[in-house]
Amino acid sequence: MTLAIDIGNTKIKVAVFEQDTIIEKDIVEHKELKKSLDKFIEKHTSLSLSVLSSVSNCPNEALELLKSKTKLLILSQESKFPFINHYETPLTLGIDRKVLVSGATIKFPNQNCLIIDAGSCITYDFIDEKSNYFGGAISPGVEMRYKALNTFTSKLPLLEKEYPSKLIGNSTNQSIHSGIINSIAFEIQGFIDTYSIKYKDLTIILTGGDAEFLAKRLKNTIFANSNFLLESLNLLNQYNIK
Repeated sequence: MTLAIDIGNTKIKVAVFEQDTIIEKDIVEHKELKKSLDKFIEKHTSLSLSVLSSVSNCPNEALELLKSKTKLLILSQESKFPFINHYETPLTLGIDRKVLVSGATIKFPNQNCLIIDAGSCITYDFIDEKSNYFGGAISPGVEMRYKALNTFTSKLPLLEKEYPSKLIGNSTNQSIHSGIINSIAFEIQGFIDTYSIKYKDLTIILTGGDAEFLAKRLKNTIFANSNFLLESLNLLNQYNIK
């Protein structure tokens, strides 16, 4: 069994895998990571492997626990990845993006893939059918856009995300919901349509914390999976073992 840990900017996702299947999952704050790991390790006595990626700092006590109880793979810029990286600034490419691209390469071999990660930021990453990675795009995520309207204006309120009831907002709140959610949906749809024109038989993967929320606003047939980064970690661990 394998323990996969994705340390993000705001939350940490932890999952236990039996081969390619998630047995159990948890989403925790940074200060709660060791407690969560203790729970999983005590419950799943067959855990022998762990894999970790981080865009933030991992608490030392959690690292020491993983090293003492499992064979730990910490993914870094020096790790082995199953794609050809053509990014002009490879050392600035986030480890989370590299993990997602790796997962797409392994899970959908010989396919053109566009991976859309709707998290704190919305990232777009493209890999072609020959495993060439060229880059993509980064834009503000859902929560970031709501916070930006509140932070950089004197009167607009800070709202929780909500599907707009109509295209034309008839109140300030509804106008904000329409502006943010529809603009993100139009943005994602625009990227998908443009890539689809250039690259036929495009596989579209939508993941991240807001994946399921946004999937309902899109018209394309997409592979929506909020756990794709965790699954990619597990696949990448298997790739490195082989």
